[in-house]
Amino acid sequence: MTSRPGLESKTGSDNCSLETTKSSQVPNSQKPLSLARELPVRSEKAKSELLVLPILLELRSRNNKFFTIYSGDILNADKEKGLIGECDFLLAKDTGSFSINYPIIQLVEAKRNDIEEGLRQCAAQLVGARLFNEKKGVIIPKLYGCATTGDDWQFLVLEDDLTIDNQKYYLNDIGRLLAVFQTIVDYCKQQLL
Repeated sequence: MTSRPGLESKTGSDNCSLETTKSSQVPNSQKPLSLARELPVRSEKAKSELLVLPILLELRSRNNKFFTIYSGDILNADKEKGLIGECDFLLAKDTGSFSINYPIIQLVEAKRNDIEEGLRQCAAQLVGARLFNEKKGVIIPKLYGCATTGDDWQFLVLEDDLTIDNQKYYLNDIGRLLAVFQTIVDYCKQQLL
């Protein structure tokens, strides 16, 4: 993974602390995911709509709408630094606003077949999200991101450095995947409430 100036990347699960010992109960999103498996889910758009969004909606429901989901929005963090671009999914604390709320708490990037490309893109988005939050006067020590092919999911965290979790999570173990997402949401709640 290439790193931006001032941003060192590491791999490993030690600093990511995403591993959870519990598996979340079977989600209500299981039915839409089962139906999606019957379809030819080939494009990034189809993966986003049919595989990623049901999981994020399930997570939002389980957390009493703590966060809102923006899909396909442009994050304009710093045009001069090249930190502007479309994000597949931005998760931000829900304030009921139509504009992108702050703080941004997580990003999810769906890629057709290349999780490495998704990790690179998500890393840049995390830098942009941190800058966006800082401009709004909000500092969150850890910002999380996720890249997915729909079946494979890999997480990363931006603190002082960027760390990529070596562990991959899989759609066929939806309980474990949701448990990782829940760990991230729980962290954000601690920081913001």
